[in-house]
Amino acid sequence: MKIKYLLFLTIAAFISFSCADEKKDSEMNADSTEAVSEDGNFEYNVDQFADLKILRYQINGWEELTLKEQKLVYYLTQAGLSGRDIIWDQNYRHNLTIRKALENIYTNYDGDKESEDWKNFEIYLKRVWFSNGIHHHYSNAKFVPEFSNDYLKQLLSDTNTTLEGEAFDVIFNEVDSKKVDRSKDMDNVLMSAVNLYGPNVTNDDVVGFYSKMKSPNPDKPFSFGLNSQLVKENGTLKERVYRSGGLYGSAIDEIVKWLELAQGVAENEAQGNALGLLIEYYKTGDLQTWDDYNVAWTKATEGNIDYINSFIEVYNDPLGYTGSYETIVQIKDFEMSERMAVVSENAQWFEDNSPLKEEHKKKNVVGVTYKVVTVAGEAGDASPSTPIGVNLPNSSWIRKEVGSKSVSLGNIIESYNNSRGSGRLKEFVHDDEEFELATKYGQLSGKLHTALHEVIGHASGQLNEGVGETKETLKNYASTLEEGRADLVGLYYLYTPKLQELGLVDDWKGVGMAAYDRYIRNGLMMQLIRLELGDDVEQSHMRNRQFVAAWVYDKGKADKVIEKVTRDGKTYFNINDYEKLHELFGQLLRETQRIKSEGDYEAVQALVEGYGVKVDQEIHKEVLERNEQFTSAPYSGFVNPVIEPVMDDAGEISGFNITQPASFEEQMLNYTKKYNFLPEVN
Repeated sequence: MKIKYLLFLTIAAFISFSCADEKKDSEMNADSTEAVSEDGNFEYNVDQFADLKILRYQINGWEELTLKEQKLVYYLTQAGLSGRDIIWDQNYRHNLTIRKALENIYTNYDGDKESEDWKNFEIYLKRVWFSNGIHHHYSNAKFVPEFSNDYLKQLLSDTNTTLEGEAFDVIFNEVDSKKVDRSKDMDNVLMSAVNLYGPNVTNDDVVGFYSKMKSPNPDKPFSFGLNSQLVKENGTLKERVYRSGGLYGSAIDEIVKWLELAQGVAENEAQGNALGLLIEYYKTGDLQTWDDYNVAWTKATEGNIDYINSFIEVYNDPLGYTGSYETIVQIKDFEMSERMAVVSENAQWFEDNSPLKEEHKKKNVVGVTYKVVTVAGEAGDASPSTPIGVNLPNSSWIRKEVGSKSVSLGNIIESYNNSRGSGRLKEFVHDDEEFELATKYGQLSGKLHTALHEVIGHASGQLNEGVGETKETLKNYASTLEEGRADLVGLYYLYTPKLQELGLVDDWKGVGMAAYDRYIRNGLMMQLIRLELGDDVEQSHMRNRQFVAAWVYDKGKADKVIEKVTRDGKTYFNINDYEKLHELFGQLLRETQRIKSEGDYEAVQALVEGYGVKVDQEIHKEVLERNEQFTSAPYSGFVNPVIEPVMDDAGEISGFNITQPASFEEQMLNYTKKYNFLPEVN
């Protein structure tokens, strides 16, 4: 499970970097000449268009790795990129056909490139690149091009490019308008454009098909549907499994090739064994092997390098069965991991002292590890838009019996923080005190919330005996409920003296107040920047933030815990009583865990639909108008540093060069050229 970053929140410095850290930054800059400004500082910003901003990140600590460790990182990043086209096809069945046609136009057109139509074409292509398809990466809505179909036809003709039929028409018509449609009282699978199911498969088909599948051990249920596309052929349902020789097999074979090289330079036996199981899983698609791999991967905690690789998060599935392809390659941030390890070391204390019902608490929280890491490469659903925190595996029984790994992506957060100003924050804070708290404690509270969300939040609580997996009981609300529940764990403990006792903060009240201010400000107002006026909230993380903030606001109205303030025609939400707000967060945490533990579908539907979906249109209009003065885009994503091997006379790798891509389009076109392992139709 992962957290997407709140890009428009300005947060102050948390870590004072040592001279050694500054030296490492300097060394990286020397290798990354395209990304160094005239004053010698690293250039984080690459491009901005539509509602998107492209950033760079640095691989801090690379020079401290041995050559063997550097090879491991390189092989893992190549494995990840080799499966890049999978997420494109998973997102929508025509994505690869459309992308390749648009790219051919872009690289071969020699007509007027100063016209408004061409500039709009470029923006459309960049938006498609960013979202790995023709639907917005966050809102799920299909992009509306600001050029005509006649203009596109002319470009196709001028460049001798073919794009016809449904793949052409869908760019301009109303068909498949939502990648994932979670609307109430509709067939979410049938109405979603995402290519995890065949076009004529329904909710009932999916639930009925997988409900008949039984795991050998009911206490260790398989993740049925995780690595397959469910289709209907001649009225019969069948799975097309993602594996070597199966669906996406040509790309998977390339992934396996690089994983086998990675296994050959593994840091230790446990890491090598886990990689071997992942390779076997890719070859066979066997879900028992997937569980065996996750157990081995979770236990493999030694070493400086780690990774996430496969079909993992289920946010793109309207019913939460099938995982999207993603990879993240990580280098341990030694100093920060030591500082933050105290969170995982005290996981049992947090569980024991939570406001959950006693029967919903874990009696023995096991195997929770937390690290701050430096990202060395990302692909699939993690790129260009990336999480800032990840907690895996997702299997409830593995988390309970074996444990989990939590990471915070330190250099990604660093890039976010160094790429923006504070103007938007000043516009939406209620007063100077709130701004000063955000400036002083914002980054610290943000990092702690990520840690608590991932380490304690997703690891906390347990299902009642006999209750099925959350995706089965809570269905299309499962992801939203789980992310809200984990957020609430973090919020509950962010306002507690325990954080100061553990040495994580110097002023627990100040940190907690800053965290609460930010969450309410974002959940009730600032995240609306991401929506078009009149839209409902669709994305799971946005829904969870809104239902949490709106619920505590509503329940605290009588005592004016949070007060809606109007001043000079502008709306603000001011917290009057942080102690009572802390209690309300605890009450909602208790209820969300009850819903999950009992599998209470009616309750989760009422909670999410009642508080998380509908938007106050007057406030939304005001927020959009107030935001017009700011040029910074509300969403950010990243290009990846390019790791290139240096070969000696014997043809062996003797070292690596790391450079930064000069532009977003350069990297996207290079990726298509180098990692083009799938046909247009799969």
